[in-house]
Amino acid sequence: MPLSFLQRELLVAAVELVRPGGVVAYVTCSPHPAESTQVVTDVVGRHGGVSVLDARAYLPEVEGLGDGPFVQLWPHRHGTDAMFLALLRRL
Repeated sequence: MPLSFLQRELLVAAVELVRPGGVVAYVTCSPHPAESTQVVTDVVGRHGGVSVLDARAYLPEVEGLGDGPFVQLWPHRHGTDAMFLALLRRL
């Protein structure tokens, strides 16, 4: 079973468990789209009751975060692992 399948299932479960108006942070240590952006866009497409927040707004002190709404950190740019962050609000 691919890891991305499990990641999708975990994110769906988290979105369904958070109260309306609540926010789920989806974070991985992977820069690979199959484990980051694709997981989030697939879940948002399947689950009509969520919106994507611009995660950059919650990290104002970090420069070079790109176009958003997701955050992808890089070792050579941010001094951290290749962390990915997406914020989903349940409607």
